[in-house]
Amino acid sequence: MNYVMKLAIDRARETMNQNFGGPFGAAIVDKNGEVIAVNSNSVLKENDPTAHAEINTIREACKKVGTYDLKEYVLYTTAYPCPMCLSAIIWANISKVYYGCTPKDAEEIGFRDDFIYRFIANNCSDQNILEINSLDREECITLFDEYAKKNKTIY
Repeated sequence: MNYVMKLAIDRARETMNQNFGGPFGAAIVDKNGEVIAVNSNSVLKENDPTAHAEINTIREACKKVGTYDLKEYVLYTTAYPCPMCLSAIIWANISKVYYGCTPKDAEEIGFRDDFIYRFIANNCSDQNILEINSLDREECITLFDEYAKKNKTIY
């Protein structure tokens, strides 16, 4: 077993048994293989639906290394990242991900990753799941234009 994945599994098992969250753990290593952060799912403990293992680990790693850009880092996770975590991984510029269980594995024990992937694949058009409406675009585009004119950082 890969030692970094074992760290993620061990953390997930520990916090899962403490009822902090599900069987999800993650670890981030630098380009030299040095472990930067290890964390787990804490949705139940924090009452925070965004407190997934990958998100918690990305937050910890960014604080530790002092940047939002983890382009030279690798993430290990006990399950294929959900859509939210996959987005965070991409936003963080993480270069590589190793995962254990599949979205189907997660679905088989009751998690909704595959359900969300299907919603996205269907153009997010099922209003029985989520109603998404455009509102006040002109006012919001003014805000975007202000940001662009100030040459602010794009991340």
